[in-house]
Amino acid sequence: MKKLHALVLGATGATGRELVRLLLKDSEFSKVSIFVRRKISLKNDKLIVHTVDFSRLQNYKHLVRGDVFFSTLGTTRKDAGSKKEQYLVDYTYQYEFAKMASENRVNHYSLVSSVGANKKSYFFYPRIKGDLEESVKGLKFKKIHIFQPPSLIRQPDLIRNGEKISLKILNVLNKIGVLISLRPLLVTDLAIKMIREMKSKKSDNITVYKFKDLNKKKLKPIEN
Repeated sequence: MKKLHALVLGATGATGRELVRLLLKDSEFSKVSIFVRRKISLKNDKLIVHTVDFSRLQNYKHLVRGDVFFSTLGTTRKDAGSKKEQYLVDYTYQYEFAKMASENRVNHYSLVSSVGANKKSYFFYPRIKGDLEESVKGLKFKKIHIFQPPSLIRQPDLIRNGEKISLKILNVLNKIGVLISLRPLLVTDLAIKMIREMKSKKSDNITVYKFKDLNKKKLKPIEN
């Protein structure tokens, strides 16, 4: 069986970090290339770290080659500093990487979007996500998987105080049957689902995974 080469954008974020951890453990992948702003301390024989200048992405097009591209990049307006900067991260950078991957004949593209993504939304964040979804659907990948998770339960060192409060409130409401569509999802479960669906034999060119497809019982770890 051919060993796979995975490419990951957003590897230092909550979902990306978990995805990289699982890919490095997975015997079906021989290489995992990540694209980051600054050097990281993680070391592994299968890991290839590309430190890139996001203002000059075309300089790195020759590196965007492999079997599957996982795009997990994302930010908030507060962290980005402005709507303009958030748009760069949540749309421009991700679309430019997706376009380079498509042009370099990467077969499979897997995107973490968001529940409620809609290019016609009145709200800025779901509108960005909807714009990105529509744009990548037009690229020439053999398979495109788009994941629309609800609130994500991140690693303890990444979770914000505000998120802790929101998650507690959501959990209480979920128990009484309110806002079930926003039931929080573990980043581990999302990462496992992304890898499993990438390996699946589904023939559909484009698949969008909504709440009902993602927020089921906790998934068992991937075994090799």
